[in-house]
Formats: sequence, structure tokens, C-alpha cells
Amino acid sequence: MTTASSSVLSVDHEFRAHADHHASLRLWLRLLSCTTRVEDKIRQKLRESFDITLPRFDLMAQLERDPEGLSMGELSRRMMVTGGNITAIVDQLEKEKLVLRQVGLNDRRSFTVKLTPAGRAAFTDMAIAHEEWVADLFSGLSNNQQSQLYTLLGAMKKNLQKQEETS
Repeated sequence: MTTASSSVLSVDHEFRAHADHHASLRLWLRLLSCTTRVEDKIRQKLRESFDITLPRFDLMAQLERDPEGLSMGELSRRMMVTGGNITAIVDQLEKEKLVLRQVGLNDRRSFTVKLTPAGRAAFTDMAIAHEEWVADLFSGLSNNQQSQLYTLLGAMKKNLQKQEETS
């Protein structure tokens, strides 16, 4: 690794934290830093191995879970992006014959999107590789450490959900 690339890697979200900051802030910045690094690596691998972007992979993953297809609005909600973003991604995937857009049965103004057989096959290959990459990225943690981290993050998620319900 070159000096330039190693210095870029060392300056991340966590770089902003100082010892005198509240422990929660330091934890948040470390979590954000780790998430960003994992996501960046996955983006890079998807681009290099399959010439696909993470948003396109994510949309295909949503469709893989619902073989009957999803409305554009549901895709937008699940992916937490605007309808315009979903339309652009669907347009690209449709051109590549990986998804099919069908006019809604009850509302001719709505569309349902589903994977084509070619899209399902392509996603299966990507999903297998994706799982291997994620396992490799977390391989520096023992199974026990991964389990502990999973449990701790689950407790945090539950607390955040409670806070959302009360606000």
C-alpha cells in the first residue's frame, strides 16, 4: 500500500473524534467509519466483478425477496430513496433485461417491477460473491466477537426503535 493511500485510509469519520469527546460520540464515529469502509469495499468489488453499482444490486436484492414484484413506490420506501432515483435504476436494469416493468392491474399509472430470469440468475451469482466478501471483511473478528457485536448492535437497534415510538 502506498503512503498516499494509507494516509487516506487513516483519515475517516473517526478522525474527527478526540479523547475528550463523549464516549457515545466516539462510538458513533467508529461505527460510521466501519460502515463506510465496508460499504466502499463492497461497492468496489461489485463494480470490478460485475460492473454494477451498489444501488442497482440493492434494488435487485429487494426484488429477489419478492418474486411477484414490487411497486415503484414500495421500492422507493424500502431503499429509502426518491422515486426518481428508483426510476433511473429501473430504467438501467430494464435496458439490460435484468428487470421487467409491468403496468399495474388496478391502476394503469402504477408499475410493478420484477426480476427477469436473466436478472434472477445474475443476482444469484452476485449474492454468492457478496456474501463471501462480507464474510472476508469480518474475518478479523472471531465467531464469538461477531456474535457479541451482533447482540450489542441488536440492543442498540431495539433502543432506537423505542425512542422512535415515543417521539
